[in-house]
Amino acid sequence: MRPLVIEHVSVRQLRNLAAVDLDFGPRFNVVSGDNGQGKTNLLEALYVLATSKSFRASRPGELVVHGGELGSVRGRVREGDLSREQSVGVRPGARLVRIDGKRPPSLAAYAVATPIVVFHPGEIALSMGGGSERRRLLDRVALYLEPSSMGELESFARALRERQKALEVRGVAASDLDQWEELVARHGVRVMATRRRAATELAREAERAFERIAAEGLVLRATYAPGAPEDESRFRDELASQRARDMRRGGAGAGPHRDDLSLTIGDHPVRGVASQGQHRAVVLALKAAEVEVVGAARDVRPVLLLDDVSSELDRGRTAALFAFLRAHEGQVFLTTTRPELIDTGPTAGPADRADFRVVSGVIGPG
Repeated sequence: MRPLVIEHVSVRQLRNLAAVDLDFGPRFNVVSGDNGQGKTNLLEALYVLATSKSFRASRPGELVVHGGELGSVRGRVREGDLSREQSVGVRPGARLVRIDGKRPPSLAAYAVATPIVVFHPGEIALSMGGGSERRRLLDRVALYLEPSSMGELESFARALRERQKALEVRGVAASDLDQWEELVARHGVRVMATRRRAATELAREAERAFERIAAEGLVLRATYAPGAPEDESRFRDELASQRARDMRRGGAGAGPHRDDLSLTIGDHPVRGVASQGQHRAVVLALKAAEVEVVGAARDVRPVLLLDDVSSELDRGRTAALFAFLRAHEGQVFLTTTRPELIDTGPTAGPADRADFRVVSGVIGPG
């Protein structure tokens, strides 16, 4: 796989990062500081640079410094022997993205240019929470396997909203319901097809990773659980038969919005039987799988962001995590309050590790 490196970043007015200009190393970049100083904000800015989205805010305006109107992040990215400039401007309700000064064909095209994978403590919800986090994981991976999947998902969601509006305003005999249900089914089965492919790829890698991380004898199984018939005609018929119920309940009972990635250990659902340590092992396995599948799809080593993850792990899983990071051979950013505990390996030299220190949004050498 080709190396992928964020060489430089300039951040303006994002969160508490008023003006940050940094050069990074190609391997481990360790960002330390007390809690609340801006470590996670730097990782968030890097994620925005790569994807145009935040991993912890749903609206662009939330990223802009309090009282500000516009924030931005600009960076230089090297992929193999080629270098490019990427930038994202954010303001309430809008994002402006550029690659080498030009607008890409779509946000999806921008998002797959620089593969990046984030590990943060909130992702324990991948194992312990409801299906929404796992659906997002499937969609992130599906985007690299089939870039049109984002458009299909948006078209499905739009048609589903219009169907529900027709039910609530005009009732189960509304003349336009057939039209909306046809679109829901058409785009829905395409969403499910790409999610099934993503689930198959993720399952293979996650099950292998779990064998290395978890206690001996435990076996993880991950399988795609569709939320509707994967045949367009059958899906359309189910929507038609459930109109009255969906009108009463305020939403469709069948569709990709109810998909899941079923996780079991020893034939038992992970959510019901796993210990805290096993949940964390499952999350690590899923994130390791995301790295492998995304990297293979783009033939690059994704940039990895780890937000104080080691503080959530026991000694054995921390060792497994750092063994994985050293084997990854790509660029890694880690935040921590204890930089001396970050194990980048016995042979790591100055070229392999760069340290930074964050104090009240100001970032300098560590």
